[in-house]
Amino acid sequence: MQKTGLLYLVPTPIGNLGDITLRALEVLKAVSLIAAEDTRRTGLLLKHYNIKNKLISYHKFNESQRTQKLLEMVQNGFDIAIVSDAGSPGISDPAMIIVKKATAQNIQVIALPGATAFVPAITASGLDCERFSFWGFIPPKGSAQKSVLTQMASASSTLICYETPKRLAKTSTLLMAVLGNRKVVIAKEISKIFEEYIHSDLQSLAQDSLELKGELVLVIDAPTTVVQTPADIDAMIMQGIADGLSPKLIAHQLKEKLQCTKSHIYQRALELRDK
Repeated sequence: MQKTGLLYLVPTPIGNLGDITLRALEVLKAVSLIAAEDTRRTGLLLKHYNIKNKLISYHKFNESQRTQKLLEMVQNGFDIAIVSDAGSPGISDPAMIIVKKATAQNIQVIALPGATAFVPAITASGLDCERFSFWGFIPPKGSAQKSVLTQMASASSTLICYETPKRLAKTSTLLMAVLGNRKVVIAKEISKIFEEYIHSDLQSLAQDSLELKGELVLVIDAPTTVVQTPADIDAMIMQGIADGLSPKLIAHQLKEKLQCTKSHIYQRALELRDK
């Protein structure tokens, strides 16, 4: 009976090429094929370490189509490595689909420890890193965005998300509406020459036009008071409505008590009143 191959998830440097592990280099040399989010970028990494191996593209636009072909190769005894542009595959990068299908087919998945952006971001931020929740990129719009923001508002720990410079002000405005003003640390250019940690707050980031480059990590401070769940917030607003208060007055009375902006409470009061 032919032995099934292995599916490796191999983290690659997020900045300095020296951040790659010795084990990662050994795996990249040994596997039959490397499936890369960007073959050009991975090609430069392989060239730097004099690794001559076969590359195939594996990114969000062809992930579904490529997955079955790659798993068939593994079933036939070939070892395959999945790599993203930078960091650990599966963390806001392709890999989740193939890992789910691999485990369903009893294929062994080996995830190597290594580089990922949010760990150095939170440990160097000066904010609480005992407990935190990671949210990746916040959805740009629609019900998916609303759902994520609602869940973030209920969290009692430090929050971490990824963002681009272009969307920073807009995202900060959205977060301000549901979280209130909180401390934020922006980690940029991690493990690169111009690595920097910018200490600010949501209100300032919503108003400022920072000229930043590259992918950003936002580390958002935990709430200073006990966080109410969305159901608790709605119950408090509904009590105000039952007492005959206007949405404007409800927002005024609850703005200090809730971790929400006055405008957010007002809009929610209008929605609940109309229902």
